[in-house]
Amino acid sequence: MTTPTPLMLHPSGMRDGFARAQLPPADQWPVLHLEGVYHAPPRLNAAVELLDRAVTEGFGDRVALVTPDGRGGWEETTYAQLQAQVDALAHVLVHDLALVSGNRVLARGFNGRWMTVVWLATLKAGMVAVTTMPMLRAGELRTVMERSQCNAALCDVRLLDDLASAAAGMPGLHAVRCWGGEGADGLERAMTQHTAPFTACATASDDVALIAFTSGTTGVPKGCLHFHRDVMAMCHGAARQLLDIRADDRCIGTPPIAFTFGLGGLVCFPMAARASVVLLEKATPESLLDTIAATRATISFTAPTFYRHMALAVAAAPGRFDTSSLRVCVSAGEALPDATRTLWRDATGIEMLDGIGATELIHIFVGAAGADWRRGAIGRAVPGYEVAVLDDNLQPVPTGTVGRLAVRGPTGCRYLADARQTTYVQHGWNLTGDACTMDADGYVYFTSRTDDLIISAGYNIGAPEVEGALLQHAAVAECAVVGQPDPERGQVVSAYVVLRAGIDGDAALVRTLQDHVKATIAPYKYPRQLHFVAALPKTDTGKLQRFRLKETT
Repeated sequence: MTTPTPLMLHPSGMRDGFARAQLPPADQWPVLHLEGVYHAPPRLNAAVELLDRAVTEGFGDRVALVTPDGRGGWEETTYAQLQAQVDALAHVLVHDLALVSGNRVLARGFNGRWMTVVWLATLKAGMVAVTTMPMLRAGELRTVMERSQCNAALCDVRLLDDLASAAAGMPGLHAVRCWGGEGADGLERAMTQHTAPFTACATASDDVALIAFTSGTTGVPKGCLHFHRDVMAMCHGAARQLLDIRADDRCIGTPPIAFTFGLGGLVCFPMAARASVVLLEKATPESLLDTIAATRATISFTAPTFYRHMALAVAAAPGRFDTSSLRVCVSAGEALPDATRTLWRDATGIEMLDGIGATELIHIFVGAAGADWRRGAIGRAVPGYEVAVLDDNLQPVPTGTVGRLAVRGPTGCRYLADARQTTYVQHGWNLTGDACTMDADGYVYFTSRTDDLIISAGYNIGAPEVEGALLQHAAVAECAVVGQPDPERGQVVSAYVVLRAGIDGDAALVRTLQDHVKATIAPYKYPRQLHFVAALPKTDTGKLQRFRLKETT
Protein backbone atom coordinates (compact mmCIF):
# COMPACT_ATOMS: atom_id res chain seq x y z
CA MET A 1 0.00 0.00 0.00
CA THR A 2 1.38 3.40 -0.96
CA THR A 3 1.74 6.45 1.27
CA PRO A 4 -1.63 7.82 2.40
CA THR A 5 -2.91 11.03 0.90
CA PRO A 6 -2.63 13.97 3.34
CA LEU A 7 -5.86 15.72 4.29
CA MET A 8 -6.30 18.78 2.10
CA LEU A 9 -9.62 20.01 0.76
CA HIS A 10 -10.01 21.78 -2.56
CA PRO A 11 -11.85 25.13 -2.68
CA SER A 12 -15.54 24.36 -2.46
CA GLY A 13 -17.91 24.89 -5.37
CA MET A 14 -20.85 25.37 -3.01
CA ARG A 15 -22.36 28.64 -1.80
CA ASP A 16 -23.82 27.10 1.36
CA GLY A 17 -20.96 25.77 3.46
CA PHE A 18 -23.04 23.92 6.08
CA ALA A 19 -21.98 20.40 5.10
CA ARG A 20 -18.27 21.12 5.11
CA ALA A 21 -18.58 22.87 8.44
CA GLN A 22 -19.99 19.65 9.94
CA LEU A 23 -16.99 17.53 8.96
CA PRO A 24 -14.99 16.08 11.85
CA PRO A 25 -11.69 17.78 12.75
CA ALA A 26 -8.82 16.74 10.52
CA ASP A 27 -7.10 14.73 13.26
CA GLN A 28 -10.21 12.51 13.55
CA TRP A 29 -10.26 11.46 9.90
CA PRO A 30 -9.19 7.99 8.80
CA VAL A 31 -6.12 7.52 6.63
CA LEU A 32 -7.11 7.74 2.94
CA HIS A 33 -5.55 6.11 -0.11
CA LEU A 34 -6.51 8.02 -3.26
CA GLU A 35 -4.07 6.63 -5.78
CA GLY A 36 -4.60 4.97 -9.16
CA VAL A 37 -8.25 4.63 -10.18
CA TYR A 38 -9.25 6.43 -6.97
CA HIS A 39 -7.45 9.64 -7.87
CA ALA A 40 -9.96 12.42 -8.42
CA PRO A 41 -9.45 15.80 -10.12
CA PRO A 42 -10.08 18.99 -8.13
CA ARG A 43 -13.47 19.50 -9.79
CA LEU A 44 -15.86 16.56 -10.00
CA ASN A 45 -19.64 16.25 -10.08
CA ALA A 46 -20.79 12.65 -9.68
CA ALA A 47 -24.03 13.24 -11.61
CA VAL A 48 -22.00 14.43 -14.60
CA GLU A 49 -19.79 11.35 -14.43
CA LEU A 50 -22.68 8.92 -14.10
CA LEU A 51 -25.21 10.48 -16.48
CA ASP A 52 -23.97 13.31 -18.67
CA ARG A 53 -20.82 11.49 -19.74
CA ALA A 54 -22.89 8.44 -20.62
CA VAL A 55 -24.81 10.57 -23.12
CA THR A 56 -21.76 12.31 -24.56
CA GLU A 57 -20.00 8.95 -24.89
CA GLY A 58 -22.80 7.72 -27.16
CA PHE A 59 -24.95 5.78 -24.70
CA GLY A 60 -27.90 8.17 -24.86
CA ASP A 61 -30.18 5.65 -26.59
CA ARG A 62 -29.24 2.82 -24.20
CA VAL A 63 -31.84 1.85 -21.59
CA ALA A 64 -30.93 3.16 -18.14
CA LEU A 65 -34.05 2.36 -16.08
CA VAL A 66 -36.72 -0.32 -16.32
CA THR A 67 -39.79 0.28 -14.14
CA PRO A 68 -43.32 -1.18 -13.92
CA ASP A 69 -45.75 0.67 -16.19
CA GLY A 70 -48.75 0.04 -13.94
CA ARG A 71 -50.42 -2.19 -16.54
CA GLY A 72 -48.45 -5.36 -16.02
CA GLY A 73 -45.68 -4.35 -18.38
CA TRP A 74 -42.45 -2.38 -18.26
CA GLU A 75 -41.47 1.19 -19.03
CA GLU A 76 -37.95 1.89 -20.26
CA THR A 77 -36.11 5.17 -19.76
CA THR A 78 -32.99 5.82 -21.83
CA TYR A 79 -29.95 7.70 -20.60
CA ALA A 80 -30.90 10.69 -22.79
CA GLN A 81 -34.46 10.72 -21.44
CA LEU A 82 -33.17 10.44 -17.89
CA GLN A 83 -30.80 13.33 -18.50
CA ALA A 84 -33.66 15.54 -19.71
CA GLN A 85 -35.71 14.72 -16.61
CA VAL A 86 -32.77 15.35 -14.29
CA ASP A 87 -32.05 18.70 -15.97
CA ALA A 88 -35.69 19.77 -15.67
CA LEU A 89 -35.78 18.97 -11.96
CA ALA A 90 -32.45 20.71 -11.37
CA HIS A 91 -33.96 23.83 -12.92
CA VAL A 92 -36.94 23.50 -10.56
CA LEU A 93 -34.63 23.27 -7.56
CA VAL A 94 -32.63 26.34 -8.54
CA HIS A 95 -35.15 28.59 -10.26
CA ASP A 96 -38.54 27.66 -8.81
CA LEU A 97 -37.50 26.75 -5.24
CA ALA A 98 -34.64 29.28 -5.10
CA LEU A 99 -32.21 26.78 -3.60
CA VAL A 100 -28.46 27.32 -3.83
CA SER A 101 -25.56 24.91 -4.09
CA GLY A 102 -24.75 23.32 -0.76
CA ASN A 103 -28.39 23.32 0.39
CA ARG A 104 -29.67 19.98 1.66
CA VAL A 105 -32.52 18.27 -0.21
CA LEU A 106 -34.37 15.44 1.49
CA ALA A 107 -35.81 12.73 -0.77
CA ARG A 108 -38.56 10.40 0.44
CA GLY A 109 -39.87 7.73 -1.86
CA PHE A 110 -39.88 4.13 -3.00
CA ASN A 111 -37.27 2.70 -5.33
CA GLY A 112 -38.12 3.90 -8.82
CA ARG A 113 -37.47 6.45 -11.52
CA TRP A 114 -38.38 9.41 -9.34
CA MET A 115 -35.94 8.64 -6.54
CA THR A 116 -33.21 8.24 -9.15
CA VAL A 117 -34.09 11.55 -10.83
CA VAL A 118 -34.25 13.41 -7.51
CA TRP A 119 -30.88 12.06 -6.37
CA LEU A 120 -29.11 12.88 -9.64
CA ALA A 121 -30.71 16.34 -9.97
CA THR A 122 -29.72 17.23 -6.42
CA LEU A 123 -26.08 16.36 -7.06
CA LYS A 124 -26.02 17.98 -10.49
CA ALA A 125 -27.28 21.23 -8.97
CA GLY A 126 -24.48 21.07 -6.41
CA MET A 127 -26.80 20.34 -3.50
CA VAL A 128 -26.52 17.64 -0.85
CA ALA A 129 -28.83 14.63 -1.08
CA VAL A 130 -30.42 13.31 2.12
CA THR A 131 -32.34 10.18 1.11
CA THR A 132 -34.67 8.53 3.63
CA MET A 133 -36.31 5.14 3.98
CA PRO A 134 -40.02 5.03 3.04
CA MET A 135 -40.95 3.44 6.36
CA LEU A 136 -39.52 6.22 8.55
CA ARG A 137 -42.16 7.94 10.62
CA ALA A 138 -42.57 11.61 11.51
CA GLY A 139 -40.36 11.57 14.60
CA GLU A 140 -37.52 9.79 12.80
CA LEU A 141 -37.82 12.09 9.79
CA ARG A 142 -37.77 15.13 12.05
CA THR A 143 -34.47 13.98 13.58
CA VAL A 144 -32.90 13.50 10.15
CA MET A 145 -34.15 16.87 8.93
CA GLU A 146 -32.98 18.70 12.03
CA ARG A 147 -29.53 17.13 12.02
CA SER A 148 -28.96 17.81 8.32
CA GLN A 149 -30.83 21.15 8.41
CA CYS A 150 -32.75 20.38 5.23
CA ASN A 151 -33.74 23.28 3.01
CA ALA A 152 -36.23 21.38 0.85
CA ALA A 153 -37.99 18.04 0.87
CA LEU A 154 -39.19 16.14 -2.20
CA CYS A 155 -41.62 13.30 -1.61
CA ASP A 156 -43.82 10.66 -3.19
CA VAL A 157 -47.34 11.95 -2.60
CA ARG A 158 -48.27 8.62 -0.99
CA LEU A 159 -45.72 9.26 1.75
CA LEU A 160 -46.56 12.90 2.40
CA ASP A 161 -48.42 12.65 5.71
CA ASP A 162 -45.47 11.75 7.92
CA LEU A 163 -43.21 14.17 6.08
CA ALA A 164 -45.68 17.03 6.44
CA SER A 165 -45.94 16.33 10.15
CA ALA A 166 -42.15 16.23 10.51
CA ALA A 167 -41.69 19.42 8.47
CA ALA A 168 -44.19 21.51 10.41
CA GLY A 169 -42.42 24.59 11.77
CA MET A 170 -39.02 23.35 10.63
CA PRO A 171 -36.66 26.37 10.52
CA GLY A 172 -34.81 26.83 7.24
CA LEU A 173 -37.09 24.50 5.29
CA HIS A 174 -38.14 26.47 2.21
CA ALA A 175 -40.36 23.97 0.42
CA VAL A 176 -42.01 20.57 0.46
CA ARG A 177 -42.98 19.31 -3.00
CA CYS A 178 -44.44 16.03 -4.20
CA TRP A 179 -44.36 13.83 -7.24
CA GLY A 180 -47.16 11.47 -8.22
CA GLY A 181 -50.00 13.88 -7.51
CA GLU A 182 -52.16 16.10 -9.69
CA GLY A 183 -51.80 19.37 -7.79
CA ALA A 184 -50.77 22.60 -9.45
CA ASP A 185 -47.60 22.70 -7.36
CA GLY A 186 -46.57 19.12 -8.19
CA LEU A 187 -43.09 18.47 -9.47
CA GLU A 188 -44.30 17.00 -12.76
CA ARG A 189 -46.07 20.21 -13.73
CA ALA A 190 -43.14 22.37 -12.63
CA MET A 191 -40.71 20.31 -14.69
CA THR A 192 -42.69 20.78 -17.90
CA GLN A 193 -41.76 24.46 -17.79
CA HIS A 194 -38.03 23.68 -18.12
CA THR A 195 -36.76 22.14 -21.35
CA ALA A 196 -33.29 23.66 -21.58
CA PRO A 197 -30.16 21.73 -20.59
CA PHE A 198 -28.90 22.42 -17.07
CA THR A 199 -25.29 23.39 -16.54
CA ALA A 200 -23.93 21.29 -13.71
CA CYS A 201 -22.48 22.93 -10.63
CA ALA A 202 -18.67 22.84 -10.64
CA THR A 203 -18.45 21.04 -7.31
CA ALA A 204 -15.12 20.11 -5.81
CA SER A 205 -14.39 16.39 -5.78
CA ASP A 206 -14.36 16.67 -1.98
CA ASP A 207 -17.59 18.65 -1.68
CA VAL A 208 -20.26 16.70 0.20
CA ALA A 209 -22.64 14.94 -2.19
CA LEU A 210 -24.81 13.06 0.27
CA ILE A 211 -25.56 12.60 3.94
CA ALA A 212 -26.30 8.91 4.43
CA PHE A 213 -27.84 7.90 7.71
CA THR A 214 -27.03 4.48 9.08
CA SER A 215 -29.87 2.00 9.11
CA GLY A 216 -30.38 1.87 12.85
CA THR A 217 -29.41 -1.73 13.65
CA THR A 218 -28.03 -0.40 16.95
CA GLY A 219 -30.98 1.93 17.45
CA VAL A 220 -29.03 5.19 17.05
CA PRO A 221 -28.61 6.22 13.37
CA LYS A 222 -25.60 8.36 12.47
CA GLY A 223 -25.22 10.75 9.53
CA CYS A 224 -22.28 9.93 7.24
CA LEU A 225 -20.86 12.65 4.97
CA HIS A 226 -19.72 11.38 1.58
CA PHE A 227 -17.99 13.39 -1.14
CA HIS A 228 -18.54 13.34 -4.90
CA ARG A 229 -15.26 11.43 -5.21
CA ASP A 230 -16.57 8.80 -2.74
CA VAL A 231 -19.56 8.12 -5.00
CA MET A 232 -17.18 7.42 -7.87
CA ALA A 233 -14.78 5.48 -5.64
CA MET A 234 -17.37 2.81 -4.92
CA CYS A 235 -17.93 2.47 -8.68
CA HIS A 236 -14.20 2.12 -9.34
CA GLY A 237 -13.87 -0.32 -6.44
CA ALA A 238 -16.61 -2.84 -5.74
CA ALA A 239 -18.52 -2.38 -9.01
CA ARG A 240 -15.57 -2.60 -11.38
CA GLN A 241 -13.00 -4.71 -9.54
CA LEU A 242 -15.27 -7.11 -7.69
CA LEU A 243 -18.49 -7.39 -9.72
CA ASP A 244 -17.12 -6.50 -13.16
CA ILE A 245 -20.41 -4.89 -14.18
CA ARG A 246 -20.62 -4.41 -17.96
CA ALA A 247 -22.77 -2.30 -20.24
CA ASP A 248 -24.90 -5.29 -21.24
CA ASP A 249 -25.77 -6.11 -17.62
CA ARG A 250 -29.14 -5.49 -16.03
CA CYS A 251 -29.17 -5.03 -12.25
CA ILE A 252 -32.05 -5.72 -9.89
CA GLY A 253 -32.55 -5.91 -6.15
CA THR A 254 -34.39 -4.97 -2.98
CA PRO A 255 -32.22 -2.57 -0.90
CA PRO A 256 -33.68 0.95 -0.75
CA ILE A 257 -31.88 3.64 -2.72
CA ALA A 258 -31.84 5.55 0.57
CA PHE A 259 -29.40 2.89 1.85
CA THR A 260 -25.90 3.03 0.33
CA PHE A 261 -26.06 -0.70 -0.55
CA GLY A 262 -29.05 0.13 -2.76
CA LEU A 263 -27.66 3.46 -3.97
CA GLY A 264 -24.57 1.69 -5.25
CA GLY A 265 -26.12 -1.47 -6.64
CA LEU A 266 -29.27 0.07 -8.11
CA VAL A 267 -28.12 3.54 -9.22
CA CYS A 268 -24.40 4.23 -9.30
CA PHE A 269 -22.97 0.84 -10.27
CA PRO A 270 -25.13 0.27 -13.36
CA MET A 271 -24.85 3.89 -14.49
CA ALA A 272 -21.06 3.92 -14.14
CA ALA A 273 -20.96 0.87 -16.42
CA ARG A 274 -23.63 2.32 -18.77
CA ALA A 275 -25.78 -0.70 -17.89
CA SER A 276 -29.48 -0.79 -16.96
CA VAL A 277 -31.38 -1.43 -13.75
CA VAL A 278 -34.83 -2.76 -12.90
CA LEU A 279 -36.36 -0.73 -10.07
CA LEU A 280 -39.19 -2.16 -7.99
CA GLU A 281 -41.11 -0.29 -5.29
CA LYS A 282 -41.66 -3.45 -3.29
CA ALA A 283 -40.85 -7.10 -3.78
CA THR A 284 -41.49 -10.48 -2.25
CA PRO A 285 -39.10 -13.36 -2.88
CA GLU A 286 -41.54 -14.78 -5.43
CA SER A 287 -42.18 -11.47 -7.22
CA LEU A 288 -38.46 -10.73 -7.41
CA LEU A 289 -37.87 -14.15 -8.97
CA ASP A 290 -40.67 -13.52 -11.48
CA THR A 291 -39.23 -10.11 -12.36
CA ILE A 292 -35.74 -11.53 -12.84
CA ALA A 293 -37.19 -13.92 -15.39
CA ALA A 294 -39.37 -11.30 -17.09
CA THR A 295 -36.63 -8.69 -17.46
CA ARG A 296 -33.67 -11.07 -17.88
CA ALA A 297 -31.77 -9.42 -15.06
CA THR A 298 -28.15 -10.49 -14.74
CA ILE A 299 -27.00 -9.09 -11.36
CA SER A 300 -29.03 -9.16 -8.16
CA PHE A 301 -28.52 -7.32 -4.88
CA THR A 302 -30.30 -8.31 -1.69
CA ALA A 303 -29.77 -9.52 1.86
CA PRO A 304 -29.08 -13.13 2.91
CA THR A 305 -32.54 -13.63 4.41
CA PHE A 306 -34.18 -12.64 1.12
CA TYR A 307 -31.93 -15.03 -0.83
CA ARG A 308 -32.88 -17.79 1.61
CA HIS A 309 -36.61 -17.30 1.01
CA MET A 310 -36.00 -17.08 -2.75
CA ALA A 311 -34.11 -20.38 -2.64
CA LEU A 312 -36.89 -22.01 -0.66
CA ALA A 313 -39.42 -20.78 -3.23
CA VAL A 314 -37.35 -22.19 -6.11
CA ALA A 315 -36.93 -25.52 -4.34
CA ALA A 316 -40.64 -25.73 -3.51
CA ALA A 317 -41.74 -25.20 -7.10
CA PRO A 318 -39.25 -26.83 -9.52
CA GLY A 319 -39.48 -25.27 -12.97
CA ARG A 320 -41.64 -22.36 -11.79
CA PHE A 321 -38.86 -19.74 -11.61
CA ASP A 322 -36.29 -19.08 -14.34
CA THR A 323 -33.02 -17.74 -12.90
CA SER A 324 -30.89 -18.59 -15.92
CA SER A 325 -30.20 -14.95 -16.79
CA LEU A 326 -28.41 -14.29 -13.49
CA ARG A 327 -24.62 -14.30 -13.53
CA VAL A 328 -23.82 -12.49 -10.26
CA CYS A 329 -25.77 -12.56 -6.99
CA VAL A 330 -24.51 -10.11 -4.39
CA SER A 331 -25.28 -10.65 -0.72
CA ALA A 332 -24.57 -7.89 1.77
CA GLY A 333 -26.12 -6.01 4.65
CA GLU A 334 -25.62 -8.77 7.21
CA ALA A 335 -23.66 -11.99 7.68
CA LEU A 336 -24.22 -14.66 5.02
CA PRO A 337 -24.69 -18.08 6.67
CA ASP A 338 -23.05 -20.94 4.81
CA ALA A 339 -26.39 -22.76 4.95
CA THR A 340 -28.01 -19.96 2.94
CA ARG A 341 -25.15 -19.89 0.43
CA THR A 342 -25.51 -23.65 -0.03
CA LEU A 343 -29.31 -23.48 -0.29
CA TRP A 344 -29.08 -20.82 -3.01
CA ARG A 345 -26.40 -22.71 -4.93
CA ASP A 346 -28.38 -25.96 -4.79
CA ALA A 347 -31.55 -24.18 -5.97
CA THR A 348 -30.03 -22.10 -8.78
CA GLY A 349 -26.52 -23.36 -9.51
CA ILE A 350 -25.15 -19.87 -8.81
CA GLU A 351 -22.36 -19.21 -6.30
CA MET A 352 -23.28 -16.18 -4.25
CA LEU A 353 -20.91 -13.23 -3.90
CA ASP A 354 -20.63 -12.22 -0.26
CA GLY A 355 -19.49 -8.76 0.74
CA ILE A 356 -19.02 -6.67 3.82
CA GLY A 357 -19.42 -2.93 3.73
CA ALA A 358 -20.62 -0.07 5.87
CA THR A 359 -22.55 3.14 5.41
CA GLU A 360 -19.49 4.82 6.92
CA LEU A 361 -17.35 3.63 3.98
CA ILE A 362 -20.26 3.94 1.51
CA HIS A 363 -20.14 0.39 0.11
CA ILE A 364 -18.42 -3.01 0.01
CA PHE A 365 -14.72 -3.10 0.93
CA VAL A 366 -14.23 -6.86 1.43
CA GLY A 367 -15.58 -9.51 -0.92
CA ALA A 368 -14.80 -12.30 -3.33
CA ALA A 369 -16.11 -13.30 -6.73
CA GLY A 370 -15.83 -16.37 -8.90
CA ALA A 371 -12.76 -18.53 -8.33
CA ASP A 372 -11.58 -16.15 -5.61
CA TRP A 373 -14.31 -17.45 -3.30
CA ARG A 374 -13.18 -19.51 -0.29
CA ARG A 375 -15.54 -21.53 1.92
CA GLY A 376 -16.51 -19.71 5.10
CA ALA A 377 -14.77 -16.46 4.14
CA ILE A 378 -16.35 -13.15 3.21
CA GLY A 379 -13.46 -12.51 0.87
CA ARG A 380 -10.41 -10.29 0.63
CA ALA A 381 -9.94 -6.54 0.58
CA VAL A 382 -11.31 -4.86 -2.54
CA PRO A 383 -8.24 -3.51 -4.43
CA GLY A 384 -7.39 -0.08 -3.06
CA TYR A 385 -8.44 -0.99 0.49
CA GLU A 386 -6.37 -2.60 3.19
CA VAL A 387 -7.81 -4.57 6.07
CA ALA A 388 -6.36 -5.77 9.34
CA VAL A 389 -7.58 -7.66 12.39
CA LEU A 390 -6.49 -5.84 15.54
CA ASP A 391 -6.66 -6.30 19.29
CA ASP A 392 -8.02 -3.74 21.75
CA ASN A 393 -4.68 -1.90 21.62
CA LEU A 394 -4.96 -1.71 17.82
CA GLN A 395 -2.12 -4.15 17.31
CA PRO A 396 -2.36 -6.99 14.76
CA VAL A 397 -3.49 -10.32 16.19
CA PRO A 398 -1.99 -13.65 15.09
CA THR A 399 -3.41 -15.34 11.98
CA GLY A 400 -6.67 -17.08 12.79
CA THR A 401 -7.26 -15.12 16.01
CA VAL A 402 -10.50 -13.22 16.56
CA GLY A 403 -10.04 -9.46 16.66
CA ARG A 404 -11.52 -6.16 15.51
CA LEU A 405 -11.83 -5.62 11.77
CA ALA A 406 -10.04 -2.43 10.71
CA VAL A 407 -10.18 -0.87 7.24
CA ARG A 408 -8.67 2.04 5.37
CA GLY A 409 -8.72 3.00 1.72
CA PRO A 410 -10.20 5.59 -0.68
CA THR A 411 -13.34 6.10 1.45
CA GLY A 412 -13.79 6.44 5.18
CA CYS A 413 -15.97 7.51 8.06
CA ARG A 414 -16.86 11.19 8.47
CA TYR A 415 -19.81 11.54 10.81
CA LEU A 416 -22.06 14.58 10.74
CA ALA A 417 -21.07 16.49 13.90
CA ASP A 418 -21.09 13.32 15.99
CA ALA A 419 -18.91 12.52 19.01
CA ARG A 420 -18.92 8.85 17.95
CA GLN A 421 -16.37 9.73 15.25
CA THR A 422 -13.54 8.98 17.69
CA THR A 423 -15.02 5.56 18.42
CA TYR A 424 -15.27 4.54 14.78
CA VAL A 425 -11.97 6.08 13.64
CA GLN A 426 -8.88 5.38 15.72
CA HIS A 427 -5.23 5.82 14.70
CA GLY A 428 -6.28 6.25 11.07
CA TRP A 429 -8.29 3.01 10.91
CA ASN A 430 -12.03 2.65 10.40
CA LEU A 431 -13.15 0.19 13.09
CA THR A 432 -16.26 -1.39 11.64
CA GLY A 433 -17.57 -3.08 14.78
CA ASP A 434 -17.05 -6.56 13.29
CA ALA A 435 -15.23 -9.35 15.08
CA CYS A 436 -13.30 -11.36 12.49
CA THR A 437 -10.33 -13.57 11.82
CA MET A 438 -7.97 -13.43 8.84
CA ASP A 439 -5.96 -16.23 7.28
CA ALA A 440 -2.45 -16.04 5.82
CA ASP A 441 -3.82 -15.22 2.36
CA GLY A 442 -5.81 -12.21 3.56
CA TYR A 443 -9.25 -13.84 3.54
CA VAL A 444 -11.55 -12.39 6.20
CA TYR A 445 -13.85 -14.66 8.21
CA PHE A 446 -16.74 -13.03 10.05
CA THR A 447 -17.39 -14.08 13.64
CA SER A 448 -19.96 -11.56 14.83
CA ARG A 449 -20.55 -7.92 15.42
CA THR A 450 -18.33 -6.98 18.34
CA ASP A 451 -21.40 -6.00 20.34
CA ASP A 452 -23.03 -9.33 19.41
CA LEU A 453 -20.20 -11.51 20.68
CA ILE A 454 -21.70 -13.67 23.42
CA ILE A 455 -19.43 -14.44 26.36
CA SER A 456 -20.92 -17.37 28.26
CA ALA A 457 -19.10 -19.12 31.11
CA GLY A 458 -15.80 -17.84 29.70
CA TYR A 459 -16.45 -18.97 26.12
CA ASN A 460 -16.64 -16.53 23.20
CA ILE A 461 -19.59 -17.47 20.98
CA GLY A 462 -20.40 -15.75 17.69
CA ALA A 463 -24.14 -15.34 17.16
CA PRO A 464 -23.92 -15.90 13.36
CA GLU A 465 -22.28 -19.30 13.85
CA VAL A 466 -25.19 -20.50 16.00
CA GLU A 467 -27.65 -19.02 13.50
CA GLY A 468 -25.88 -20.86 10.69
CA ALA A 469 -26.26 -24.15 12.53
CA LEU A 470 -29.96 -23.59 13.19
CA LEU A 471 -30.60 -22.66 9.56
CA GLN A 472 -29.34 -26.06 8.47
CA HIS A 473 -32.39 -27.68 10.10
CA ALA A 474 -35.32 -28.26 7.77
CA ALA A 475 -37.83 -26.75 10.22
CA VAL A 476 -36.16 -23.32 10.40
CA ALA A 477 -37.06 -20.51 8.00
CA GLU A 478 -35.28 -17.66 9.82
CA CYS A 479 -33.54 -17.19 13.13
CA ALA A 480 -31.61 -14.72 15.23
CA VAL A 481 -29.31 -15.33 18.18
CA VAL A 482 -28.38 -12.93 20.96
CA GLY A 483 -26.83 -13.11 24.40
CA GLN A 484 -29.13 -12.65 27.36
CA PRO A 485 -27.91 -11.85 30.90
CA ASP A 486 -27.53 -14.84 33.21
CA PRO A 487 -26.46 -14.73 36.88
CA GLU A 488 -24.34 -17.87 36.64
CA ARG A 489 -22.83 -17.72 33.15
CA GLY A 490 -22.80 -13.98 32.57
CA GLN A 491 -24.72 -14.55 29.33
CA VAL A 492 -26.57 -17.43 27.74
CA VAL A 493 -27.21 -18.06 24.08
CA SER A 494 -30.81 -17.17 23.27
CA ALA A 495 -32.33 -18.07 19.88
CA TYR A 496 -35.45 -16.64 18.23
CA VAL A 497 -36.73 -18.94 15.50
CA VAL A 498 -39.27 -18.43 12.71
CA LEU A 499 -40.46 -21.85 11.55
CA ARG A 500 -41.31 -22.85 8.02
CA ALA A 501 -44.97 -22.86 7.04
CA GLY A 502 -46.96 -25.75 8.44
CA ILE A 503 -44.61 -26.54 11.31
CA ASP A 504 -45.70 -25.99 14.90
CA GLY A 505 -43.25 -25.17 17.65
CA ASP A 506 -43.39 -27.15 20.88
CA ALA A 507 -41.11 -28.35 23.64
CA ALA A 508 -40.09 -31.40 21.64
CA LEU A 509 -38.98 -29.24 18.71
CA VAL A 510 -37.01 -27.01 21.09
CA ARG A 511 -35.02 -30.04 22.24
CA THR A 512 -34.62 -31.26 18.68
CA LEU A 513 -33.16 -27.94 17.54
CA GLN A 514 -30.88 -27.72 20.57
CA ASP A 515 -29.57 -31.22 19.88
CA HIS A 516 -29.12 -30.33 16.22
CA VAL A 517 -26.89 -27.37 17.13
CA LYS A 518 -24.88 -29.54 19.54
CA ALA A 519 -24.27 -32.02 16.74
CA THR A 520 -23.34 -29.32 14.21
CA ILE A 521 -20.96 -27.06 16.16
CA ALA A 522 -19.26 -27.19 19.55
CA PRO A 523 -21.93 -28.29 22.06
CA TYR A 524 -21.27 -25.41 24.47
CA LYS A 525 -22.58 -23.01 21.82
CA TYR A 526 -26.10 -24.43 21.74
CA PRO A 527 -29.00 -22.05 22.57
CA ARG A 528 -30.04 -22.67 26.17
CA GLN A 529 -33.05 -20.47 25.48
CA LEU A 530 -35.07 -20.98 22.30
CA HIS A 531 -38.19 -19.01 21.41
CA PHE A 532 -40.55 -19.49 18.46
CA VAL A 533 -41.66 -16.16 16.96
CA ALA A 534 -43.79 -15.10 14.01
CA ALA A 535 -41.25 -12.59 12.67
CA LEU A 536 -37.90 -11.00 13.48
CA PRO A 537 -37.37 -7.24 13.96
CA LYS A 538 -35.63 -5.68 10.97
CA THR A 539 -34.75 -2.31 9.51
CA ASP A 540 -36.18 -1.03 6.22
CA THR A 541 -33.08 -2.48 4.55
CA GLY A 542 -33.82 -5.98 5.81
CA LYS A 543 -31.05 -5.99 8.39
CA LEU A 544 -31.75 -7.74 11.65
CA GLN A 545 -32.15 -5.53 14.73
CA ARG A 546 -30.63 -7.77 17.39
CA PHE A 547 -30.73 -4.95 19.92
CA ARG A 548 -34.53 -5.25 19.96
CA LEU A 549 -34.27 -8.92 20.81
CA LYS A 550 -31.83 -8.10 23.59
CA GLU A 551 -34.50 -5.84 25.06
CA THR A 552 -36.86 -8.82 25.27
CA THR A 553 -37.24 -10.21 28.77
